[in-house]
Amino acid sequence: MTQTQNKILEEMSRFFTNAAGAAQGVRTEVETVIRSQAERLIADMDLVHREEFEAVQDMARLAREENEALKKRIEALEKAAKPAAKTAAKKPAAKKAAPKKKPAAKTAE
Repeated sequence: MTQTQNKILEEMSRFFTNAAGAAQGVRTEVETVIRSQAERLIADMDLVHREEFEAVQDMARLAREENEALKKRIEALEKAAKPAAKTAAKKPAAKKAAPKKKPAAKTAE
């Protein structure tokens, strides 16, 4: 009886070992299929690499900073232009002298 039980346990052990190996093979195959599908999906989505994204992000930050600097410069120029416009409006405009007419050339007869 001991030999039969041993034989049964040995067969069950071999069966589970083979089943585990088969399950591992199926797992590997499923992972490969899922990975390839995910890569294809990502490629179809036309995503960018992190380096490209960070470069564009830096460009946008620099553009915003430059925009803010230009905005402050424009505001300063407009403030400087307002007093000059007020003083120019208070002064009467100088009259321009009429251009002098050239004397007519005498013709020899």
